[in-house]
Amino acid sequence: MKHMALRLAVPTLLSLAVVHGAVATDDVTIGVKGRVNAAPSIAAIGRIVVVAFGASARGVTDVYASVSRDNGRTFGVPMRVNDVAGDASVGGEQPPHVALIPRPNREPSIVVVWTARRQGGTRILEARSDDAGASFSHARAIAGGDASGNRGWEAVATDADGRVVSVWLDHRELAGSAAGQAPMHHEGHDHAAAGTPPADGAARAQLSKLYFSRLDDASGGQEAPGGHAIAAGVCYCCKTALAAGADGSIFAAWRHVYPGNVRDIAFTVSRDGGRTFAEPIRVSDDQWVLDGCPENGPAMALDSRQRVHVVWPTLVSGATADAEPTLALFYAVSGEGRQFSRRRPLPTEGVPKHAQMAVAQDDSLVVVWEEQAGGTRHVVLGRTRSGEAFTRRIVSGAASAVYPVVARAGDSTVVAWTREEKERSVIQVVRLDD
Repeated sequence: MKHMALRLAVPTLLSLAVVHGAVATDDVTIGVKGRVNAAPSIAAIGRIVVVAFGASARGVTDVYASVSRDNGRTFGVPMRVNDVAGDASVGGEQPPHVALIPRPNREPSIVVVWTARRQGGTRILEARSDDAGASFSHARAIAGGDASGNRGWEAVATDADGRVVSVWLDHRELAGSAAGQAPMHHEGHDHAAAGTPPADGAARAQLSKLYFSRLDDASGGQEAPGGHAIAAGVCYCCKTALAAGADGSIFAAWRHVYPGNVRDIAFTVSRDGGRTFAEPIRVSDDQWVLDGCPENGPAMALDSRQRVHVVWPTLVSGATADAEPTLALFYAVSGEGRQFSRRRPLPTEGVPKHAQMAVAQDDSLVVVWEEQAGGTRHVVLGRTRSGEAFTRRIVSGAASAVYPVVARAGDSTVVAWTREEKERSVIQVVRLDD
């Protein structure tokens, strides 16, 4: 992207406003006035924190990004990222994603990736800012992200060479069929009735694949023009997870459809910058049988020793013999990417969903998740150091809080989520010092 045509995004007081931005506080809200603001993602380098999110009105959605230069204490006016107004197709498990590219003696470049509606399906687009979020380049499809059919549920990371890489779920092999052209949504949440075996969706899922691409490679690389599939049989409506190591390794995790309609978390690694990937392995044999998509994918992070940490939800038996099954949140770690430790439960109360995670400078893990209990939804932050038990802390207020995200900014943890109050929806951001 050496020659970019920059499209200036000029805010007006009539259409754009920070709800409580640019205030010296550790608890701020971000949003576009008069819109439903939701589905945030977050990234940080040093003192720079960027939050990207969707803002909807009258049935259309745009992507915005807001930048903090003080570890998340204050945020600037959100700027629109997409240049085709209203084309974004984003949601809680499929937010617009943001990645930062470090630059010597300058603020990092900002890359935002999102799913957009197009004729014949959806496309995955990217736009870049080299002026700290004041303007963004014209949107373009990422390599491999513009084929016919539907795709989405992408994840992004910045690799060791400062390149942004991405994985996503892809339905191009169903293009032209009803399944391939239908809007992307869950297949169903109902668990199989007792004594009734569900249909085996493993064969059907072989047409749903996980794709990988390097965003700054317009050809997708000589080995794989236009991006390439790295796994088949994915659960189509669960978010993916991606991480890049200091040695050039790239790690991916997703929910997979195993024989018998079992939907467990799978993992793979590339040791050559994404050209080839190892045979996928199972993170944990949870045996969650479901004829549908739970819309609850994994979260993943790397520590300084290149250990892979994964957190995910799965279905477990109720606390008593007559209790209904419920969701629980689990954690596992791998030192070499060949197998994972036995799963460990996180200290949840109620029904946990939509986990995200980050690693602090001391290699302690920070996990956030949405938890439904007592008729409301709140955001919980869990933390563990060196294999100790997870602590937990509710970080949201009384308003309904969903789809949290987390990043580390220096010695601080910055958490953002969608705060829902009646017909008002904004992005809440909280900064927590160690």
